Amino acid sequence: MPATPVTNAAETNVITTSDMVRAREIDLVYQFTHGSLNKLIQALGVTRKISQPAGTTLYVYQTTGTLESGIVPEGEIIPLSHYARTKTPVGEITLKKWRKATTAEAIQKSGRAEAVVETDKALVSDIQKGIRSDFFTNLATFAAAGTNAEGTDLQDTLAQCWGKLQVLFEDDTAQAVYFVNPEDIATYLGAAQITTQTAFGLNYIENFLGLGTVIITSRVTKGTVIATAKDNLILYYISMNGGDLPTEFSLTSDQLGYVGVHSFITNERAQSEILAMSGIQFLVEYGDGVVLGEINPQ
Repeated sequence: MPATPVTNAAETNVITTSDMVRAREIDLVYQFTHGSLNKLIQALGVTRKISQPAGTTLYVYQTTGTLESGIVPEGEIIPLSHYARTKTPVGEITLKKWRKATTAEAIQKSGRAEAVVETDKALVSDIQKGIRSDFFTNLATFAAAGTNAEGTDLQDTLAQCWGKLQVLFEDDTAQAVYFVNPEDIATYLGAAQITTQTAFGLNYIENFLGLGTVIITSRVTKGTVIATAKDNLILYYISMNGGDLPTEFSLTSDQLGYVGVHSFITNERAQSEILAMSGIQFLVEYGDGVVLGEINPQ
C-alpha cells in the first residue's frame, strides 16, 4: 500500500491571521455605520447622502425675494416677482485620519479583548463624538441667525416651532426634527412617560406628541429648542469605497463607504495598530430653514 504523501501546505479553509485582521476591520466598519450611524440617519430623516471629494467647498443657501400683487388690471403688464438664491460657504469637507496602537506588553498584561477590542470601540465612539460636535456647532450657528419661536413649556414651544417650519417650507406635510436639552425633557417626564431610542450616541424619541422626532442632546442650551425640516438635512461624505485612497492604504469599507479601516502589525515596535479615515459632515441646505425656540414660562 503506497504511503500517504506528506505536505507542508496549509489546509483548505483554515482560518489565517489575515482572516482575523479582516474580521477586525469589518467589525469596526459595522459598529460605525450599521450599528450606529445608519440609525441616526434614519432618525434624522436624511434622504440625501452626497459623496464629495476632499477639499470640496460646502454651502448653505438662502432665498430672498418679494411676491408682487396678483391684482393686475386687464391688458396691463403683469409685474415680475423677483427671487434670488444666494449661497454662503461654510467650509470644506475634510478628510480626517486617526490611528491607534496597542503594544505587545499591553496585550500580554490585559489580554487582547481589553487591550485591543475594547479600545477599538472607544476609538469608534470618539470619532462619532467629533462628528456630532461638528454638526451641533453648525446647527447652533444657523439657529442663531434663523427664525424665532416661543412657547410657555416644552410642548407649546415644539408646537410653535412646528408651525414656523410649515410656513418656512410652505408645506403642511413637512416632517420636523427637534433638538432638545435633556433637562427640558426631564421636566416634561415629570408628568408623562415616553420611550427613548439610541443612535450614534444620542437618545431620540420618534413622533413625540405627534409633532416629529426629538433628538435629546446637552449640546442644545437648556430652555431652548432647535428645529428644522428633515428634508433640510444633508449628509456629505468622502467615499471610502473605491478610488485611489482606499486602494493605496488597503482600507476596508462597505457599500456605503462612510468610513475606511485598516489594521496591521508594526513589527519594529511590536504594536497592533488601527488606521481609520472618514470625512462626514451633516449640514442643513437652507440656513433660513432652522428655527430657534425659547421655552418661556408665563
